[in-house]
Amino acid sequence: MARHRRKPLPTGEFVADVVDLAEDGRGVARLDGKVVFIADALPGEQVRFRYVRVSRDVDEGQTVGVDRASPDRVSPRCAHFGVCGGCALQHLSPEAQVRYKHKQLIEALARIGKVAPVQVAEPLTGPVWGYRRRARLGAKYVGKRDTVLVGFRERESSFLAALESCVVLDPRVGERLRALGSLIAGLSIRAQLPQIEVATAEPVALVLRVMAPPTESDLAALRAFAIEHDVEFYLQPGGPDTVAPLTPPPRELSYAPLQEPDRLHFRPTDFIQVNGELSRKAVAQAMDWLAPQPGERVLELFSGLGNFTIPLARAGAQVFAVEGEAALVQRARDNAERLGLTIEFDRANLFEPQADAPWAVRDYDAVLLDPPRAGAQEILPLLGRLKARRILYVSCHPGTLARDAGLLVHEHGYRLVRAGVMDMFPHTAHVESMALFERA
Repeated sequence: MARHRRKPLPTGEFVADVVDLAEDGRGVARLDGKVVFIADALPGEQVRFRYVRVSRDVDEGQTVGVDRASPDRVSPRCAHFGVCGGCALQHLSPEAQVRYKHKQLIEALARIGKVAPVQVAEPLTGPVWGYRRRARLGAKYVGKRDTVLVGFRERESSFLAALESCVVLDPRVGERLRALGSLIAGLSIRAQLPQIEVATAEPVALVLRVMAPPTESDLAALRAFAIEHDVEFYLQPGGPDTVAPLTPPPRELSYAPLQEPDRLHFRPTDFIQVNGELSRKAVAQAMDWLAPQPGERVLELFSGLGNFTIPLARAGAQVFAVEGEAALVQRARDNAERLGLTIEFDRANLFEPQADAPWAVRDYDAVLLDPPRAGAQEILPLLGRLKARRILYVSCHPGTLARDAGLLVHEHGYRLVRAGVMDMFPHTAHVESMALFERA
């Protein structure tokens, strides 16, 4: 059998005029009728680039110089930008990043869903530095240098970037990457500790994935670091169920989804929104758009810990919350009981919905959806049958929102009355948005 030979890369520098941004934040250009995606290039720019990959349909390149800069170009704040794969857009001003994400949403709705909102909402924005409260960091012992790297992967690589700090992480962690690396380098299990889960609420929690049991000396070093830097360490020797505090009992992790005193308690590996301030703004906007009235029946799907559930119930709505992960259902139920709120909960696989499920055979005034990137296509026929007057859709992928919006409008009798982006992940190409549908 003949082997497929990779086409050799063109050598040298090439010049391109950039006309757009791709979904992943790379510049889009055309050379000789062929699309080239160029990292670190912006629309309106003329750049010099080198090829890094070629294929039959599209090519890929890396900017090596900018001959004509966009007025939206800025100097990246992070010294590791371009090497670290955590950010894609630090060279684009935050205001322009939001405009780009807004454009991506509106174009996706039109192109994929064949819909347009009656009203385009103002973007939700917030802090652009030090905002990230959830992350998964890699850790790698480099024997030749007798050091441990802590950080994110390099661009297009499985190697860890050698980070000194991270300006998008909560500074309680982002400014301590070197200290964490030094701590791990002094442990006997430094080569068997590949990952750190970060959850920075109140307090900061760090989950260490340990592939070998730490010694008493290791445990003492971890406890001393925890006291000095005011963090809670957890150890994870196996799957998620093995996560346990280094020093029990740990301080309770919690955050307020909207306002005090309604705080959600959670575990360090539970899903919470990455950007705490934007999450609160999103909840406030959801409450404003959905406008739940006391006594109204609201169905919430993909309800998680209760980020929207608790504020909905506090407003007086009768909430039925459905989530696929049993542990999150229990945590949400515990939160509701602790706060004295009456909420009905159920666990269900919402990608294989059952039409006769208890939550699916009731009448509702409103529905709130907060699905993962795959969207909510499987649940839409059931929602069409329920005929709630309002549906609020919180999305983390404009393509699947656009697909589902088209189905709600063209097949299930709704109209898209409002939509807008939420800048939950500044300096990345990730687009979060919210859309409100009403019965036509």
